[in-house]
Amino acid sequence: MPAWAQQPQFPAMPASPAEWRYRPRATPSWWHRHRRALRALAVITLLTLCGLIILGLVQQQTGTLGLLVGLGLAVLPVPLLVAAFRWIDGVEPAPWRNHLFAFAWGAFAATLVALLTNSLAADWLVTAVSDAGANSRADVLGSTVIAPVVEESAKGAAILLLFLLRRRDFHGVISGIAVAGITATGFAFTENVLYLGTAFGEDQLLGPDALHESVTAMTFFIRIVVAPFAHPLFTALTGIAFGIVAALPRLSRTLRILVPVLGLLTASLLHAIWNGSASLPDFTFLFVYVLFMIPVFAALTWLAIWSRRLELRTVRDTLPAYAAAGWFEEPEPWGLASMRARAMARSYVRRTHGPTGARTVAEYQHFATALALLRARAHHGTPPPDFHAREQELLHHLWHRHGVAGPPTASSAVELRRQRQQARPPGPGGPHGWGGPPYAYGPYQHPVGPGR
Repeated sequence: MPAWAQQPQFPAMPASPAEWRYRPRATPSWWHRHRRALRALAVITLLTLCGLIILGLVQQQTGTLGLLVGLGLAVLPVPLLVAAFRWIDGVEPAPWRNHLFAFAWGAFAATLVALLTNSLAADWLVTAVSDAGANSRADVLGSTVIAPVVEESAKGAAILLLFLLRRRDFHGVISGIAVAGITATGFAFTENVLYLGTAFGEDQLLGPDALHESVTAMTFFIRIVVAPFAHPLFTALTGIAFGIVAALPRLSRTLRILVPVLGLLTASLLHAIWNGSASLPDFTFLFVYVLFMIPVFAALTWLAIWSRRLELRTVRDTLPAYAAAGWFEEPEPWGLASMRARAMARSYVRRTHGPTGARTVAEYQHFATALALLRARAHHGTPPPDFHAREQELLHHLWHRHGVAGPPTASSAVELRRQRQQARPPGPGGPHGWGGPPYAYGPYQHPVGPGR
């Protein structure tokens, strides 16, 4: 018997609609009604202040024209990187506000902390190293020892805040990679503005005769073309560590602290290796890039895609239990476990019900995925303390959207299965049907309406 089935508060068979006893929460007080808006206002004010300060500091170093050139060039990889991390997190995407906060934190708060701390550390190193090569040695120590720790800690603060304050949206490794990658994309954007703007200023001093040795072109090639993924790659290691803690809630308190710290140290080490290779001869940089950075990038890409598929498999294996209880039509779990079928359902409803209907289907898919992951955690013996209340809440949201989202979800699953069967070469037939639930549940009960 599964561990969660031994606990009365986590029944093995989900309640049917006729047995549903969900009760919305009581009307909250004024503070509880407005606290989210007040917190959002405080966060927006803080990040805006950081943004204005960092904008002024960058403008002082690059000049107005250099700032504009840097902005125009640095923004180019941002949409691609953000879209990639949103795609990775697409099975149960975090709210846009979480990722917007992560990007703004990386672009404004983290860069401000890093710029001020690195400047102070560089000044201290110059005074501490009092020989003839003090400046060059201070630069190397600053870029390979201090800067990686400071920058990864500043970026990691956004992951920590979302992990603590938006725990419900932080599901596992996928969530950690997405938050870390978007935070680092924001950080790299502002850093690229500074480097590209400074390089443009150097080109202006050299004059038009030095166009064949353009510092701006070389900086753009290295930072935007060759290694736009560098900062996201480093910070993703911290995100993975937080994701492991989120996915394994039964870890001891010591491990729940040590795992993120280990992730941060690993990210700092990788960052230090990358920065250190830039101060060595050209062939050393190329060696590190080809034989170290690219394999690490490939490994993390594989991990992200594998984790994404694992979430979809969890949806496919878990939701049949709720279909057996009457919450879904029989094909729906398979439609919800396919990103292509999900897109087909949204596209169909967009044509028939407009953008509002498509949004309803997207919400339905989100709540269904959250329900599957919640039930999977309970099955593996790690149910959250509010399992029953959270399950009832998710079923409440699903039921009120089922009329619009359920039929197209089921039909998209049927259509996708038909297309795959037509494309499959002739061979011995497999078992018919969609497959039953993975455990012994009761008979299928057609929903007749919310219980009272």
